[in-house]
Amino acid sequence: MTPRTIGSLSVPPLCLGGNVFGWTADEDASFAVLDAFVEGGGTFIDTADSYTAWVDGNSGGESETIIGRWLARHAVGRRDDVVVATKVGAHPDRRGLTPKNIRAAAEDSLRRLNTDRIDLYYTHFDDEGVPVGEIITALDDLVREGKVREIGASNISPERLAESLEFSEAEGKARYTALQPHYNLVSRETYEGPLSGVAERYGLACVPYFALARGFLTGKYRPGTDAVDSPRAGKAAEYLETARGPRVLAALDRVATAHGVEPATIALAWLADRPGVAAPIASARDIGQLPPLLASLDLRLTDVEREELTAASEPGGALGAGGGVTPRRNG
Repeated sequence: MTPRTIGSLSVPPLCLGGNVFGWTADEDASFAVLDAFVEGGGTFIDTADSYTAWVDGNSGGESETIIGRWLARHAVGRRDDVVVATKVGAHPDRRGLTPKNIRAAAEDSLRRLNTDRIDLYYTHFDDEGVPVGEIITALDDLVREGKVREIGASNISPERLAESLEFSEAEGKARYTALQPHYNLVSRETYEGPLSGVAERYGLACVPYFALARGFLTGKYRPGTDAVDSPRAGKAAEYLETARGPRVLAALDRVATAHGVEPATIALAWLADRPGVAAPIASARDIGQLPPLLASLDLRLTDVEREELTAASEPGGALGAGGGVTPRRNG
C-alpha cells in the first residue's frame, strides 16, 4: 500500500465514509466498523456536519457525534493516527458559506468530533451567493488558528473552483488541496472533463464519493434477482437499466474472479488508480461489509485489466451527466 498525499496529510488509498453512522449503523455498529477499519490498515475517515439529518428524528451532526465518541473511547492516544475529514454548508441550522456560518459550523463540528482540529475541512456545496474571497478568507482564518489543517471543496463548478484557487494564490491564503466529486465506474462524466481539468492543473487530490455507486458496484444488484434490502436500492438498481451498468458488472466479475476477490474490491482499486485520485470513499454499515473494501488497499490491477474496466465504463448509454447526485448523503 502506497500512501497518498493531500497537502500536508498522508492517507491510504481508501477513505471510510461516515454517512451511515447514525442512519443504517447505530453507535455500537459504528464503533465496531471504525475499530475494524483501523485494525485493517485504514486511517482516513470522512463525515459531514449534516450527516444524518435526513433520518426521521435526527437533526444533523449524528455522524460527527458518533465519531467523536469513538475518538474519546476507542482511540485514546491515537488521534494522530487517524485523518478526520468533515464538511460545512449543509447542516439544517448552518446552511451556506458565509464567513459567520463557516466559523460557527466549524466550532460545532470540533465540539461534536471531540477534537482540537479538523484534518480536512470541505465546503460541502458551493454557495454562489458568497464571493469566493470571503469563503477562502474564512477558511484561511481557521487554518491560521490551527483548527483546520487542510481545506477542500465538494459539489462546485469548475469555474468557481478555479476562481477560488486563483484567489488563494493571489492573496496568499490557504488553498484547496482536495476535491470531493461524484465519481465511479458508472459515473465518469460527473468528474472527468472540465472539473478534473481544474483539479489536475492545480494538483488537487481527488477523493470521490459514491465510489461504489450506492452499492451497485458491489455486484449485489443483478437482473432478475430479488430486491436488495437497502435504503439506496432504488437508485442503485437504476444502473441496470443503462447500457453501461451490466457491461461494467460483467467486466468487474471477470477481473474479480481472476483475483479471487469481490467486485467492490476491483471497483475501488480501479478508481484509486485513476489520475489524481487519492482515496475513494466507501461506507460500511457493519464489519461484514469491510473486508472487500480493505482488500482494495493491497490489490494491483494489470494493465490489461485496467484497460478492460476503463473500456467497459465509457459513458455511452449511462445515466446523464450529474446523474442522480444526492448531495446530503455523499461520502
